[in-house]
Amino acid sequence: MTKFGGQPCWLKAPQWPLSRATGQPMRFIAQVALEAPLFAGTGGRMAYLFMTDDPEQYVDGTWEPEGGENAVVVQPGHFTGPAVALAQGPSLYRMAEVAGEAQLQPQAVEFRVQLRFVEEPGHQPESVRGEWTQEQQESRARALEGSKVGGTPGFLQGDEFPQPGDWKLLLQLDSTTVPFYVNFGDAGIGYAFIDQAEQEGRFLWQCC
Repeated sequence: MTKFGGQPCWLKAPQWPLSRATGQPMRFIAQVALEAPLFAGTGGRMAYLFMTDDPEQYVDGTWEPEGGENAVVVQPGHFTGPAVALAQGPSLYRMAEVAGEAQLQPQAVEFRVQLRFVEEPGHQPESVRGEWTQEQQESRARALEGSKVGGTPGFLQGDEFPQPGDWKLLLQLDSTTVPFYVNFGDAGIGYAFIDQAEQEGRFLWQCC
């Protein structure tokens, strides 16, 4: 089951990633079922997305795929980062009005996903797109925008695939349109990737 928020539905023993800076559990954002036709698997595998989000302490580097402040855990799969066998932990929230409180308060949320399949243009490197007309580039940007599972990444700040290796898009998350709080900078978009063998993942975000 693909969903946002709540608590992870672990397929194997829990592997809750820890922040490199604080040593505390990261915040669970989403899980994506690796199922056909978007992915090669025939079910029985899940990818879990986490990112450091500490309201009491600013932590830099959440945008970097190797910064130690985000993680994509695949089960069954390979994850070598620091983790604890925690079944439940910090999760997704939105800021909401609460009676008696002067300021907005975090409210836990959980959203299930109903996918709608669409056709998208495939990835073209920047060297090729540089020869396109402005109309062609704008048309491509419109086709790739928004939040989605799988497909072609619509980068805000130029192509930025994890290195090294050959990666495909797992999840694209536009922070300006989702009904929950995620900190991807100024109007940022998060990009989760999975390797071709669908055994491990990486995450990064870009902002305006």
